[in-house]
Amino acid sequence: MEQKTMIRDQLAAYLAEQGMSINQFAVRSGINSGTLSRIITGQQSIAMSHLELITEGMGKTQDFFYSLYVDECLYYSVPTWRRLRPFIMSCAALNRLDCIEQIVQTLLDNLTYAPMLFDTAEELFKLGQWQAAALLYENVSASEKYQYSERLAICQYRLFKIALGEDQNKNLRAAILFECYVYKLDEADQLDALKDLAHVFSSLHQWDKVEEISENLCRIATLQYELSIHSNKKRETTRKSSRPVYGYILYSYLLRSLVFDEIGDYKTALYYVSKYADGTWIEDKSEEAVQLIGQFKEWATANSLLYRLMAGQREVLDDYVAFISTKEEEIYLAMLRILQAANKYSWNVDHILSRFEINTSYQVQTGYFGNHNQQMSADRHAGFLFELATYYLFHNLPDGIMFLLQSLKFCTRINSQSNIIKCVDMFEQYRYRATEEEEKQYKSLINEVRTQNDKKNVVVFPTTMQHVYLNN
Repeated sequence: MEQKTMIRDQLAAYLAEQGMSINQFAVRSGINSGTLSRIITGQQSIAMSHLELITEGMGKTQDFFYSLYVDECLYYSVPTWRRLRPFIMSCAALNRLDCIEQIVQTLLDNLTYAPMLFDTAEELFKLGQWQAAALLYENVSASEKYQYSERLAICQYRLFKIALGEDQNKNLRAAILFECYVYKLDEADQLDALKDLAHVFSSLHQWDKVEEISENLCRIATLQYELSIHSNKKRETTRKSSRPVYGYILYSYLLRSLVFDEIGDYKTALYYVSKYADGTWIEDKSEEAVQLIGQFKEWATANSLLYRLMAGQREVLDDYVAFISTKEEEIYLAMLRILQAANKYSWNVDHILSRFEINTSYQVQTGYFGNHNQQMSADRHAGFLFELATYYLFHNLPDGIMFLLQSLKFCTRINSQSNIIKCVDMFEQYRYRATEEEEKQYKSLINEVRTQNDKKNVVVFPTTMQHVYLNN
């Protein structure tokens, strides 16, 4: 096999071509002339800092020599982490994943590099360089797949977080792949991981899974809390959860109230509301604890009214509207629930729709753990558009078909099959009210749905979808 040209050879050729001496290039590049001489003669390896100065001095793009530098680091000299780590970080910044993959696959022939690669992946993850981090996590995971270590579990947790996006089918696969690793995590990380899994399964409307996860979240958080308050020694953990442990206990009750709300068991939902409304058992009296308890009490007040409303008690509607009207960040979600109740019980809420400006743009809602994940926000937005369309169509208001097509378009974007079917079924019921232009938009969206399903080799469709595919 023909040996590749080395960077020092290209540098020497460049100096000859330009008629430059080593001293002249040393001045231009900022590298010590003695160091530069030793590099060219092969007496000294090229450090990453030297590579950057050489590349700039030659007027090349920053990653021009990266492929050759992989050979420099791995084959023409003894691999040293002191050179490889900054190179991996630079490759990540410039999206040279090809170089990272070549380095990682070679290094992991020696498992002593696994901890260093893992630490680098963690740093890249924090910096938001998720593609590069994922490549490292995947390779470290492969090297430890038979060890079931905590490091393996953390890799899988990070890969789960990185994999989440708008596509609901991909989110489901990511959740299923990660779920078996949760209990290998550090006990603090378990709490955040269970919370994240609950959010994904909530967005997929898999309420049995949400209930199971919320029960485990409550059990683990309660155990950790009791150990912390009864232990004479201060318990030390390598990682801390993003919120106080007792916050996860309250949040597990909130999740369970959500489950029973969604399945229509409002009595049980109200029971769990009472559980997270009560923070008197929390021994922490810090300002953070006071704020946290107050936040859950506020949610309990709102949700007590909401679940009574969803149970058909229209008399609480004005109280619910009055409560949420002062909380701008809650209005969007509240309007979704009001529309759900109105559509369920055939109520007229035109006065509420006219009171609050309808914003049909995609919004990320906030919560106790910061912004809700993208999946929950996307699912709620799809639901909001559908409920709005349903209300407009039922009450013979203009723009009902327009809102329905917006919902179908968004559901297609996030690949939400269950919501797509609901939109198609609704359109078929009210198709006679669609304009010619709306018919064209609908057929275009159906073709997009068909293309998505063809790519996944889907062959079984609900009856409604079969009808649509045959007639559009």
